[in-house]
Amino acid sequence: MRVILLSILALSLAGCGPSGGAPAGKEQGGKKGAPGAGMPPPEVNVATAAPRPLEQTFEYVGQAAGSREVEVRARVTGILLKRNFAEGEAVKAGQSLYTIDPAPFEAAYARAEANVAAAEARYDQARKNAARYKPLYAEKAVSQKDYDDAVSAEAITAADVKVARTQLTDARLNLGYTKVEAPASGISGRSQRQEGSLVSGPDVLLTTITQVDPIWVNFGIADNEQAAIQKSVAAGDLALPKGGFEVQVRRADGSVFPRTGKLNFEDVRVSPATGTREARAQLPNPDGVLRPGEFVRVILRGALRPKAITVPQRAVLEGPQGKFVYVVNDKNMVEVRPVQAGPWSGDSWIIASGLQGGERVIVDGVMRIGPGAPVKIAEAKTEEKPKPAAKK
Repeated sequence: MRVILLSILALSLAGCGPSGGAPAGKEQGGKKGAPGAGMPPPEVNVATAAPRPLEQTFEYVGQAAGSREVEVRARVTGILLKRNFAEGEAVKAGQSLYTIDPAPFEAAYARAEANVAAAEARYDQARKNAARYKPLYAEKAVSQKDYDDAVSAEAITAADVKVARTQLTDARLNLGYTKVEAPASGISGRSQRQEGSLVSGPDVLLTTITQVDPIWVNFGIADNEQAAIQKSVAAGDLALPKGGFEVQVRRADGSVFPRTGKLNFEDVRVSPATGTREARAQLPNPDGVLRPGEFVRVILRGALRPKAITVPQRAVLEGPQGKFVYVVNDKNMVEVRPVQAGPWSGDSWIIASGLQGGERVIVDGVMRIGPGAPVKIAEAKTEEKPKPAAKK
């Protein structure tokens, strides 16, 4: 009995505590007990996804190369007497680059001239003999054999004249080849042979000439990107330029080359090693600013997306399932929208799919929200116009 009374007394004291029977949230002078309850929704900045015509550019890594790269070789064997150009400087087609000792070839040319003169003299004699034998043979004053020998001698000596003249032409060419000339205009390379060296004909490389105006830029287009471009074109989402792409080049220091060019080659084959298709652009380079071997960024311009939807890059987030954006619906609630992002355009991202025109995409304030949360759209800031100065 005494234990039961003590238990009833304890329950009575507990019922008389400060929270006993009072509604939740009335304690501590009437302050609300649920943390965050009744707080205003966070403000966010939005961008409206509106379809608009947009130029589409494609950018690749490329390497400059000379439009012509010619090897300079001697055509005759001899001693190199003189180098007639400065290494690394511009040369013109037909300019003398090397001089090979011409003395042996001058002697050969003189000998060939003498052989021509002797052959012509023998031919003249044989022709006169044949002319004399002809009337005598008609009168049966000489035998058939004598006449035939005279005619054969004329023919043989005539052939000897042709051989001698051919040898003279050959000697003249070899003498001319002692002056090694530039086969094309361009920038000369390092000389591989110096004065006094024995040059053993075409098997010895003397130098190279690289034509840099116009200059070529080689680059590769990934096979999967090419397939995506063709798919966009077939769907009407992308229009390629009718006159071909305009090519712009950005150098390693970030500067843009002032002249533009055009594509002049696209391979139909895909490289099994790199998975890319080789392409080449040609650009004017009269000042020689672009150098062969230089790595550049190749920008293809001229394509157009007639109804492109873009959002700022910072609005596109990455999740376990891929890229997504936060969208504010008609009830000012946050929705998660998975999107397929395409290429960049300036500081915006082209959205290939997942967004419709007119939808409001959250740009700033994404760290304070979550799916289904109410938000308040911040008013667009307007720049205050400076007040006119008061007249004195």
